[in-house]
Amino acid sequence: MLSSARRWLGWPACSSCCKAKVREHDFSVLGHEAHEIIHTIQENLFIIQAQVAGADKKVLDEKVSDIEKIIDKIEASLPPIKTFLISGSTEISALFDFARTLARRAERRVIAASEEGAVVIDKETLVYMNRLSSLLYALARFSAKEDGVKESKPQYS
Repeated sequence: MLSSARRWLGWPACSSCCKAKVREHDFSVLGHEAHEIIHTIQENLFIIQAQVAGADKKVLDEKVSDIEKIIDKIEASLPPIKTFLISGSTEISALFDFARTLARRAERRVIAASEEGAVVIDKETLVYMNRLSSLLYALARFSAKEDGVKESKPQYS
């Protein structure tokens, strides 16, 4: 699952549609363009994969701090969430939403393996994985906002 999330993030990072949106809307957060944020996430997922495989690698506190700063900056620019939102406002937001699904699934599997004693995972890695899904959700919402698309809530009718 970690590799699935990492690979899936390659799509918004390289697709011509996403690159065009980055240039068109100056889609950047704290001086980092979207493709740079995605690349950093992919690098960090490699570190997590290595740790799960038993390598002496770990996600540093500063990486958790960096991701939290980006989340905070994005969320400050968005309206507060008061209900569930329907995914897929735009192509880019749908890609981030799906990446979030993969990241959450990977997080649950890593936690389960850690709890079973199959792997040793440090706290920072678990925190990073939890915050990663929040970042991907924020990026999905932010990209829709930057595209001028209003988020939809379910009607439950």
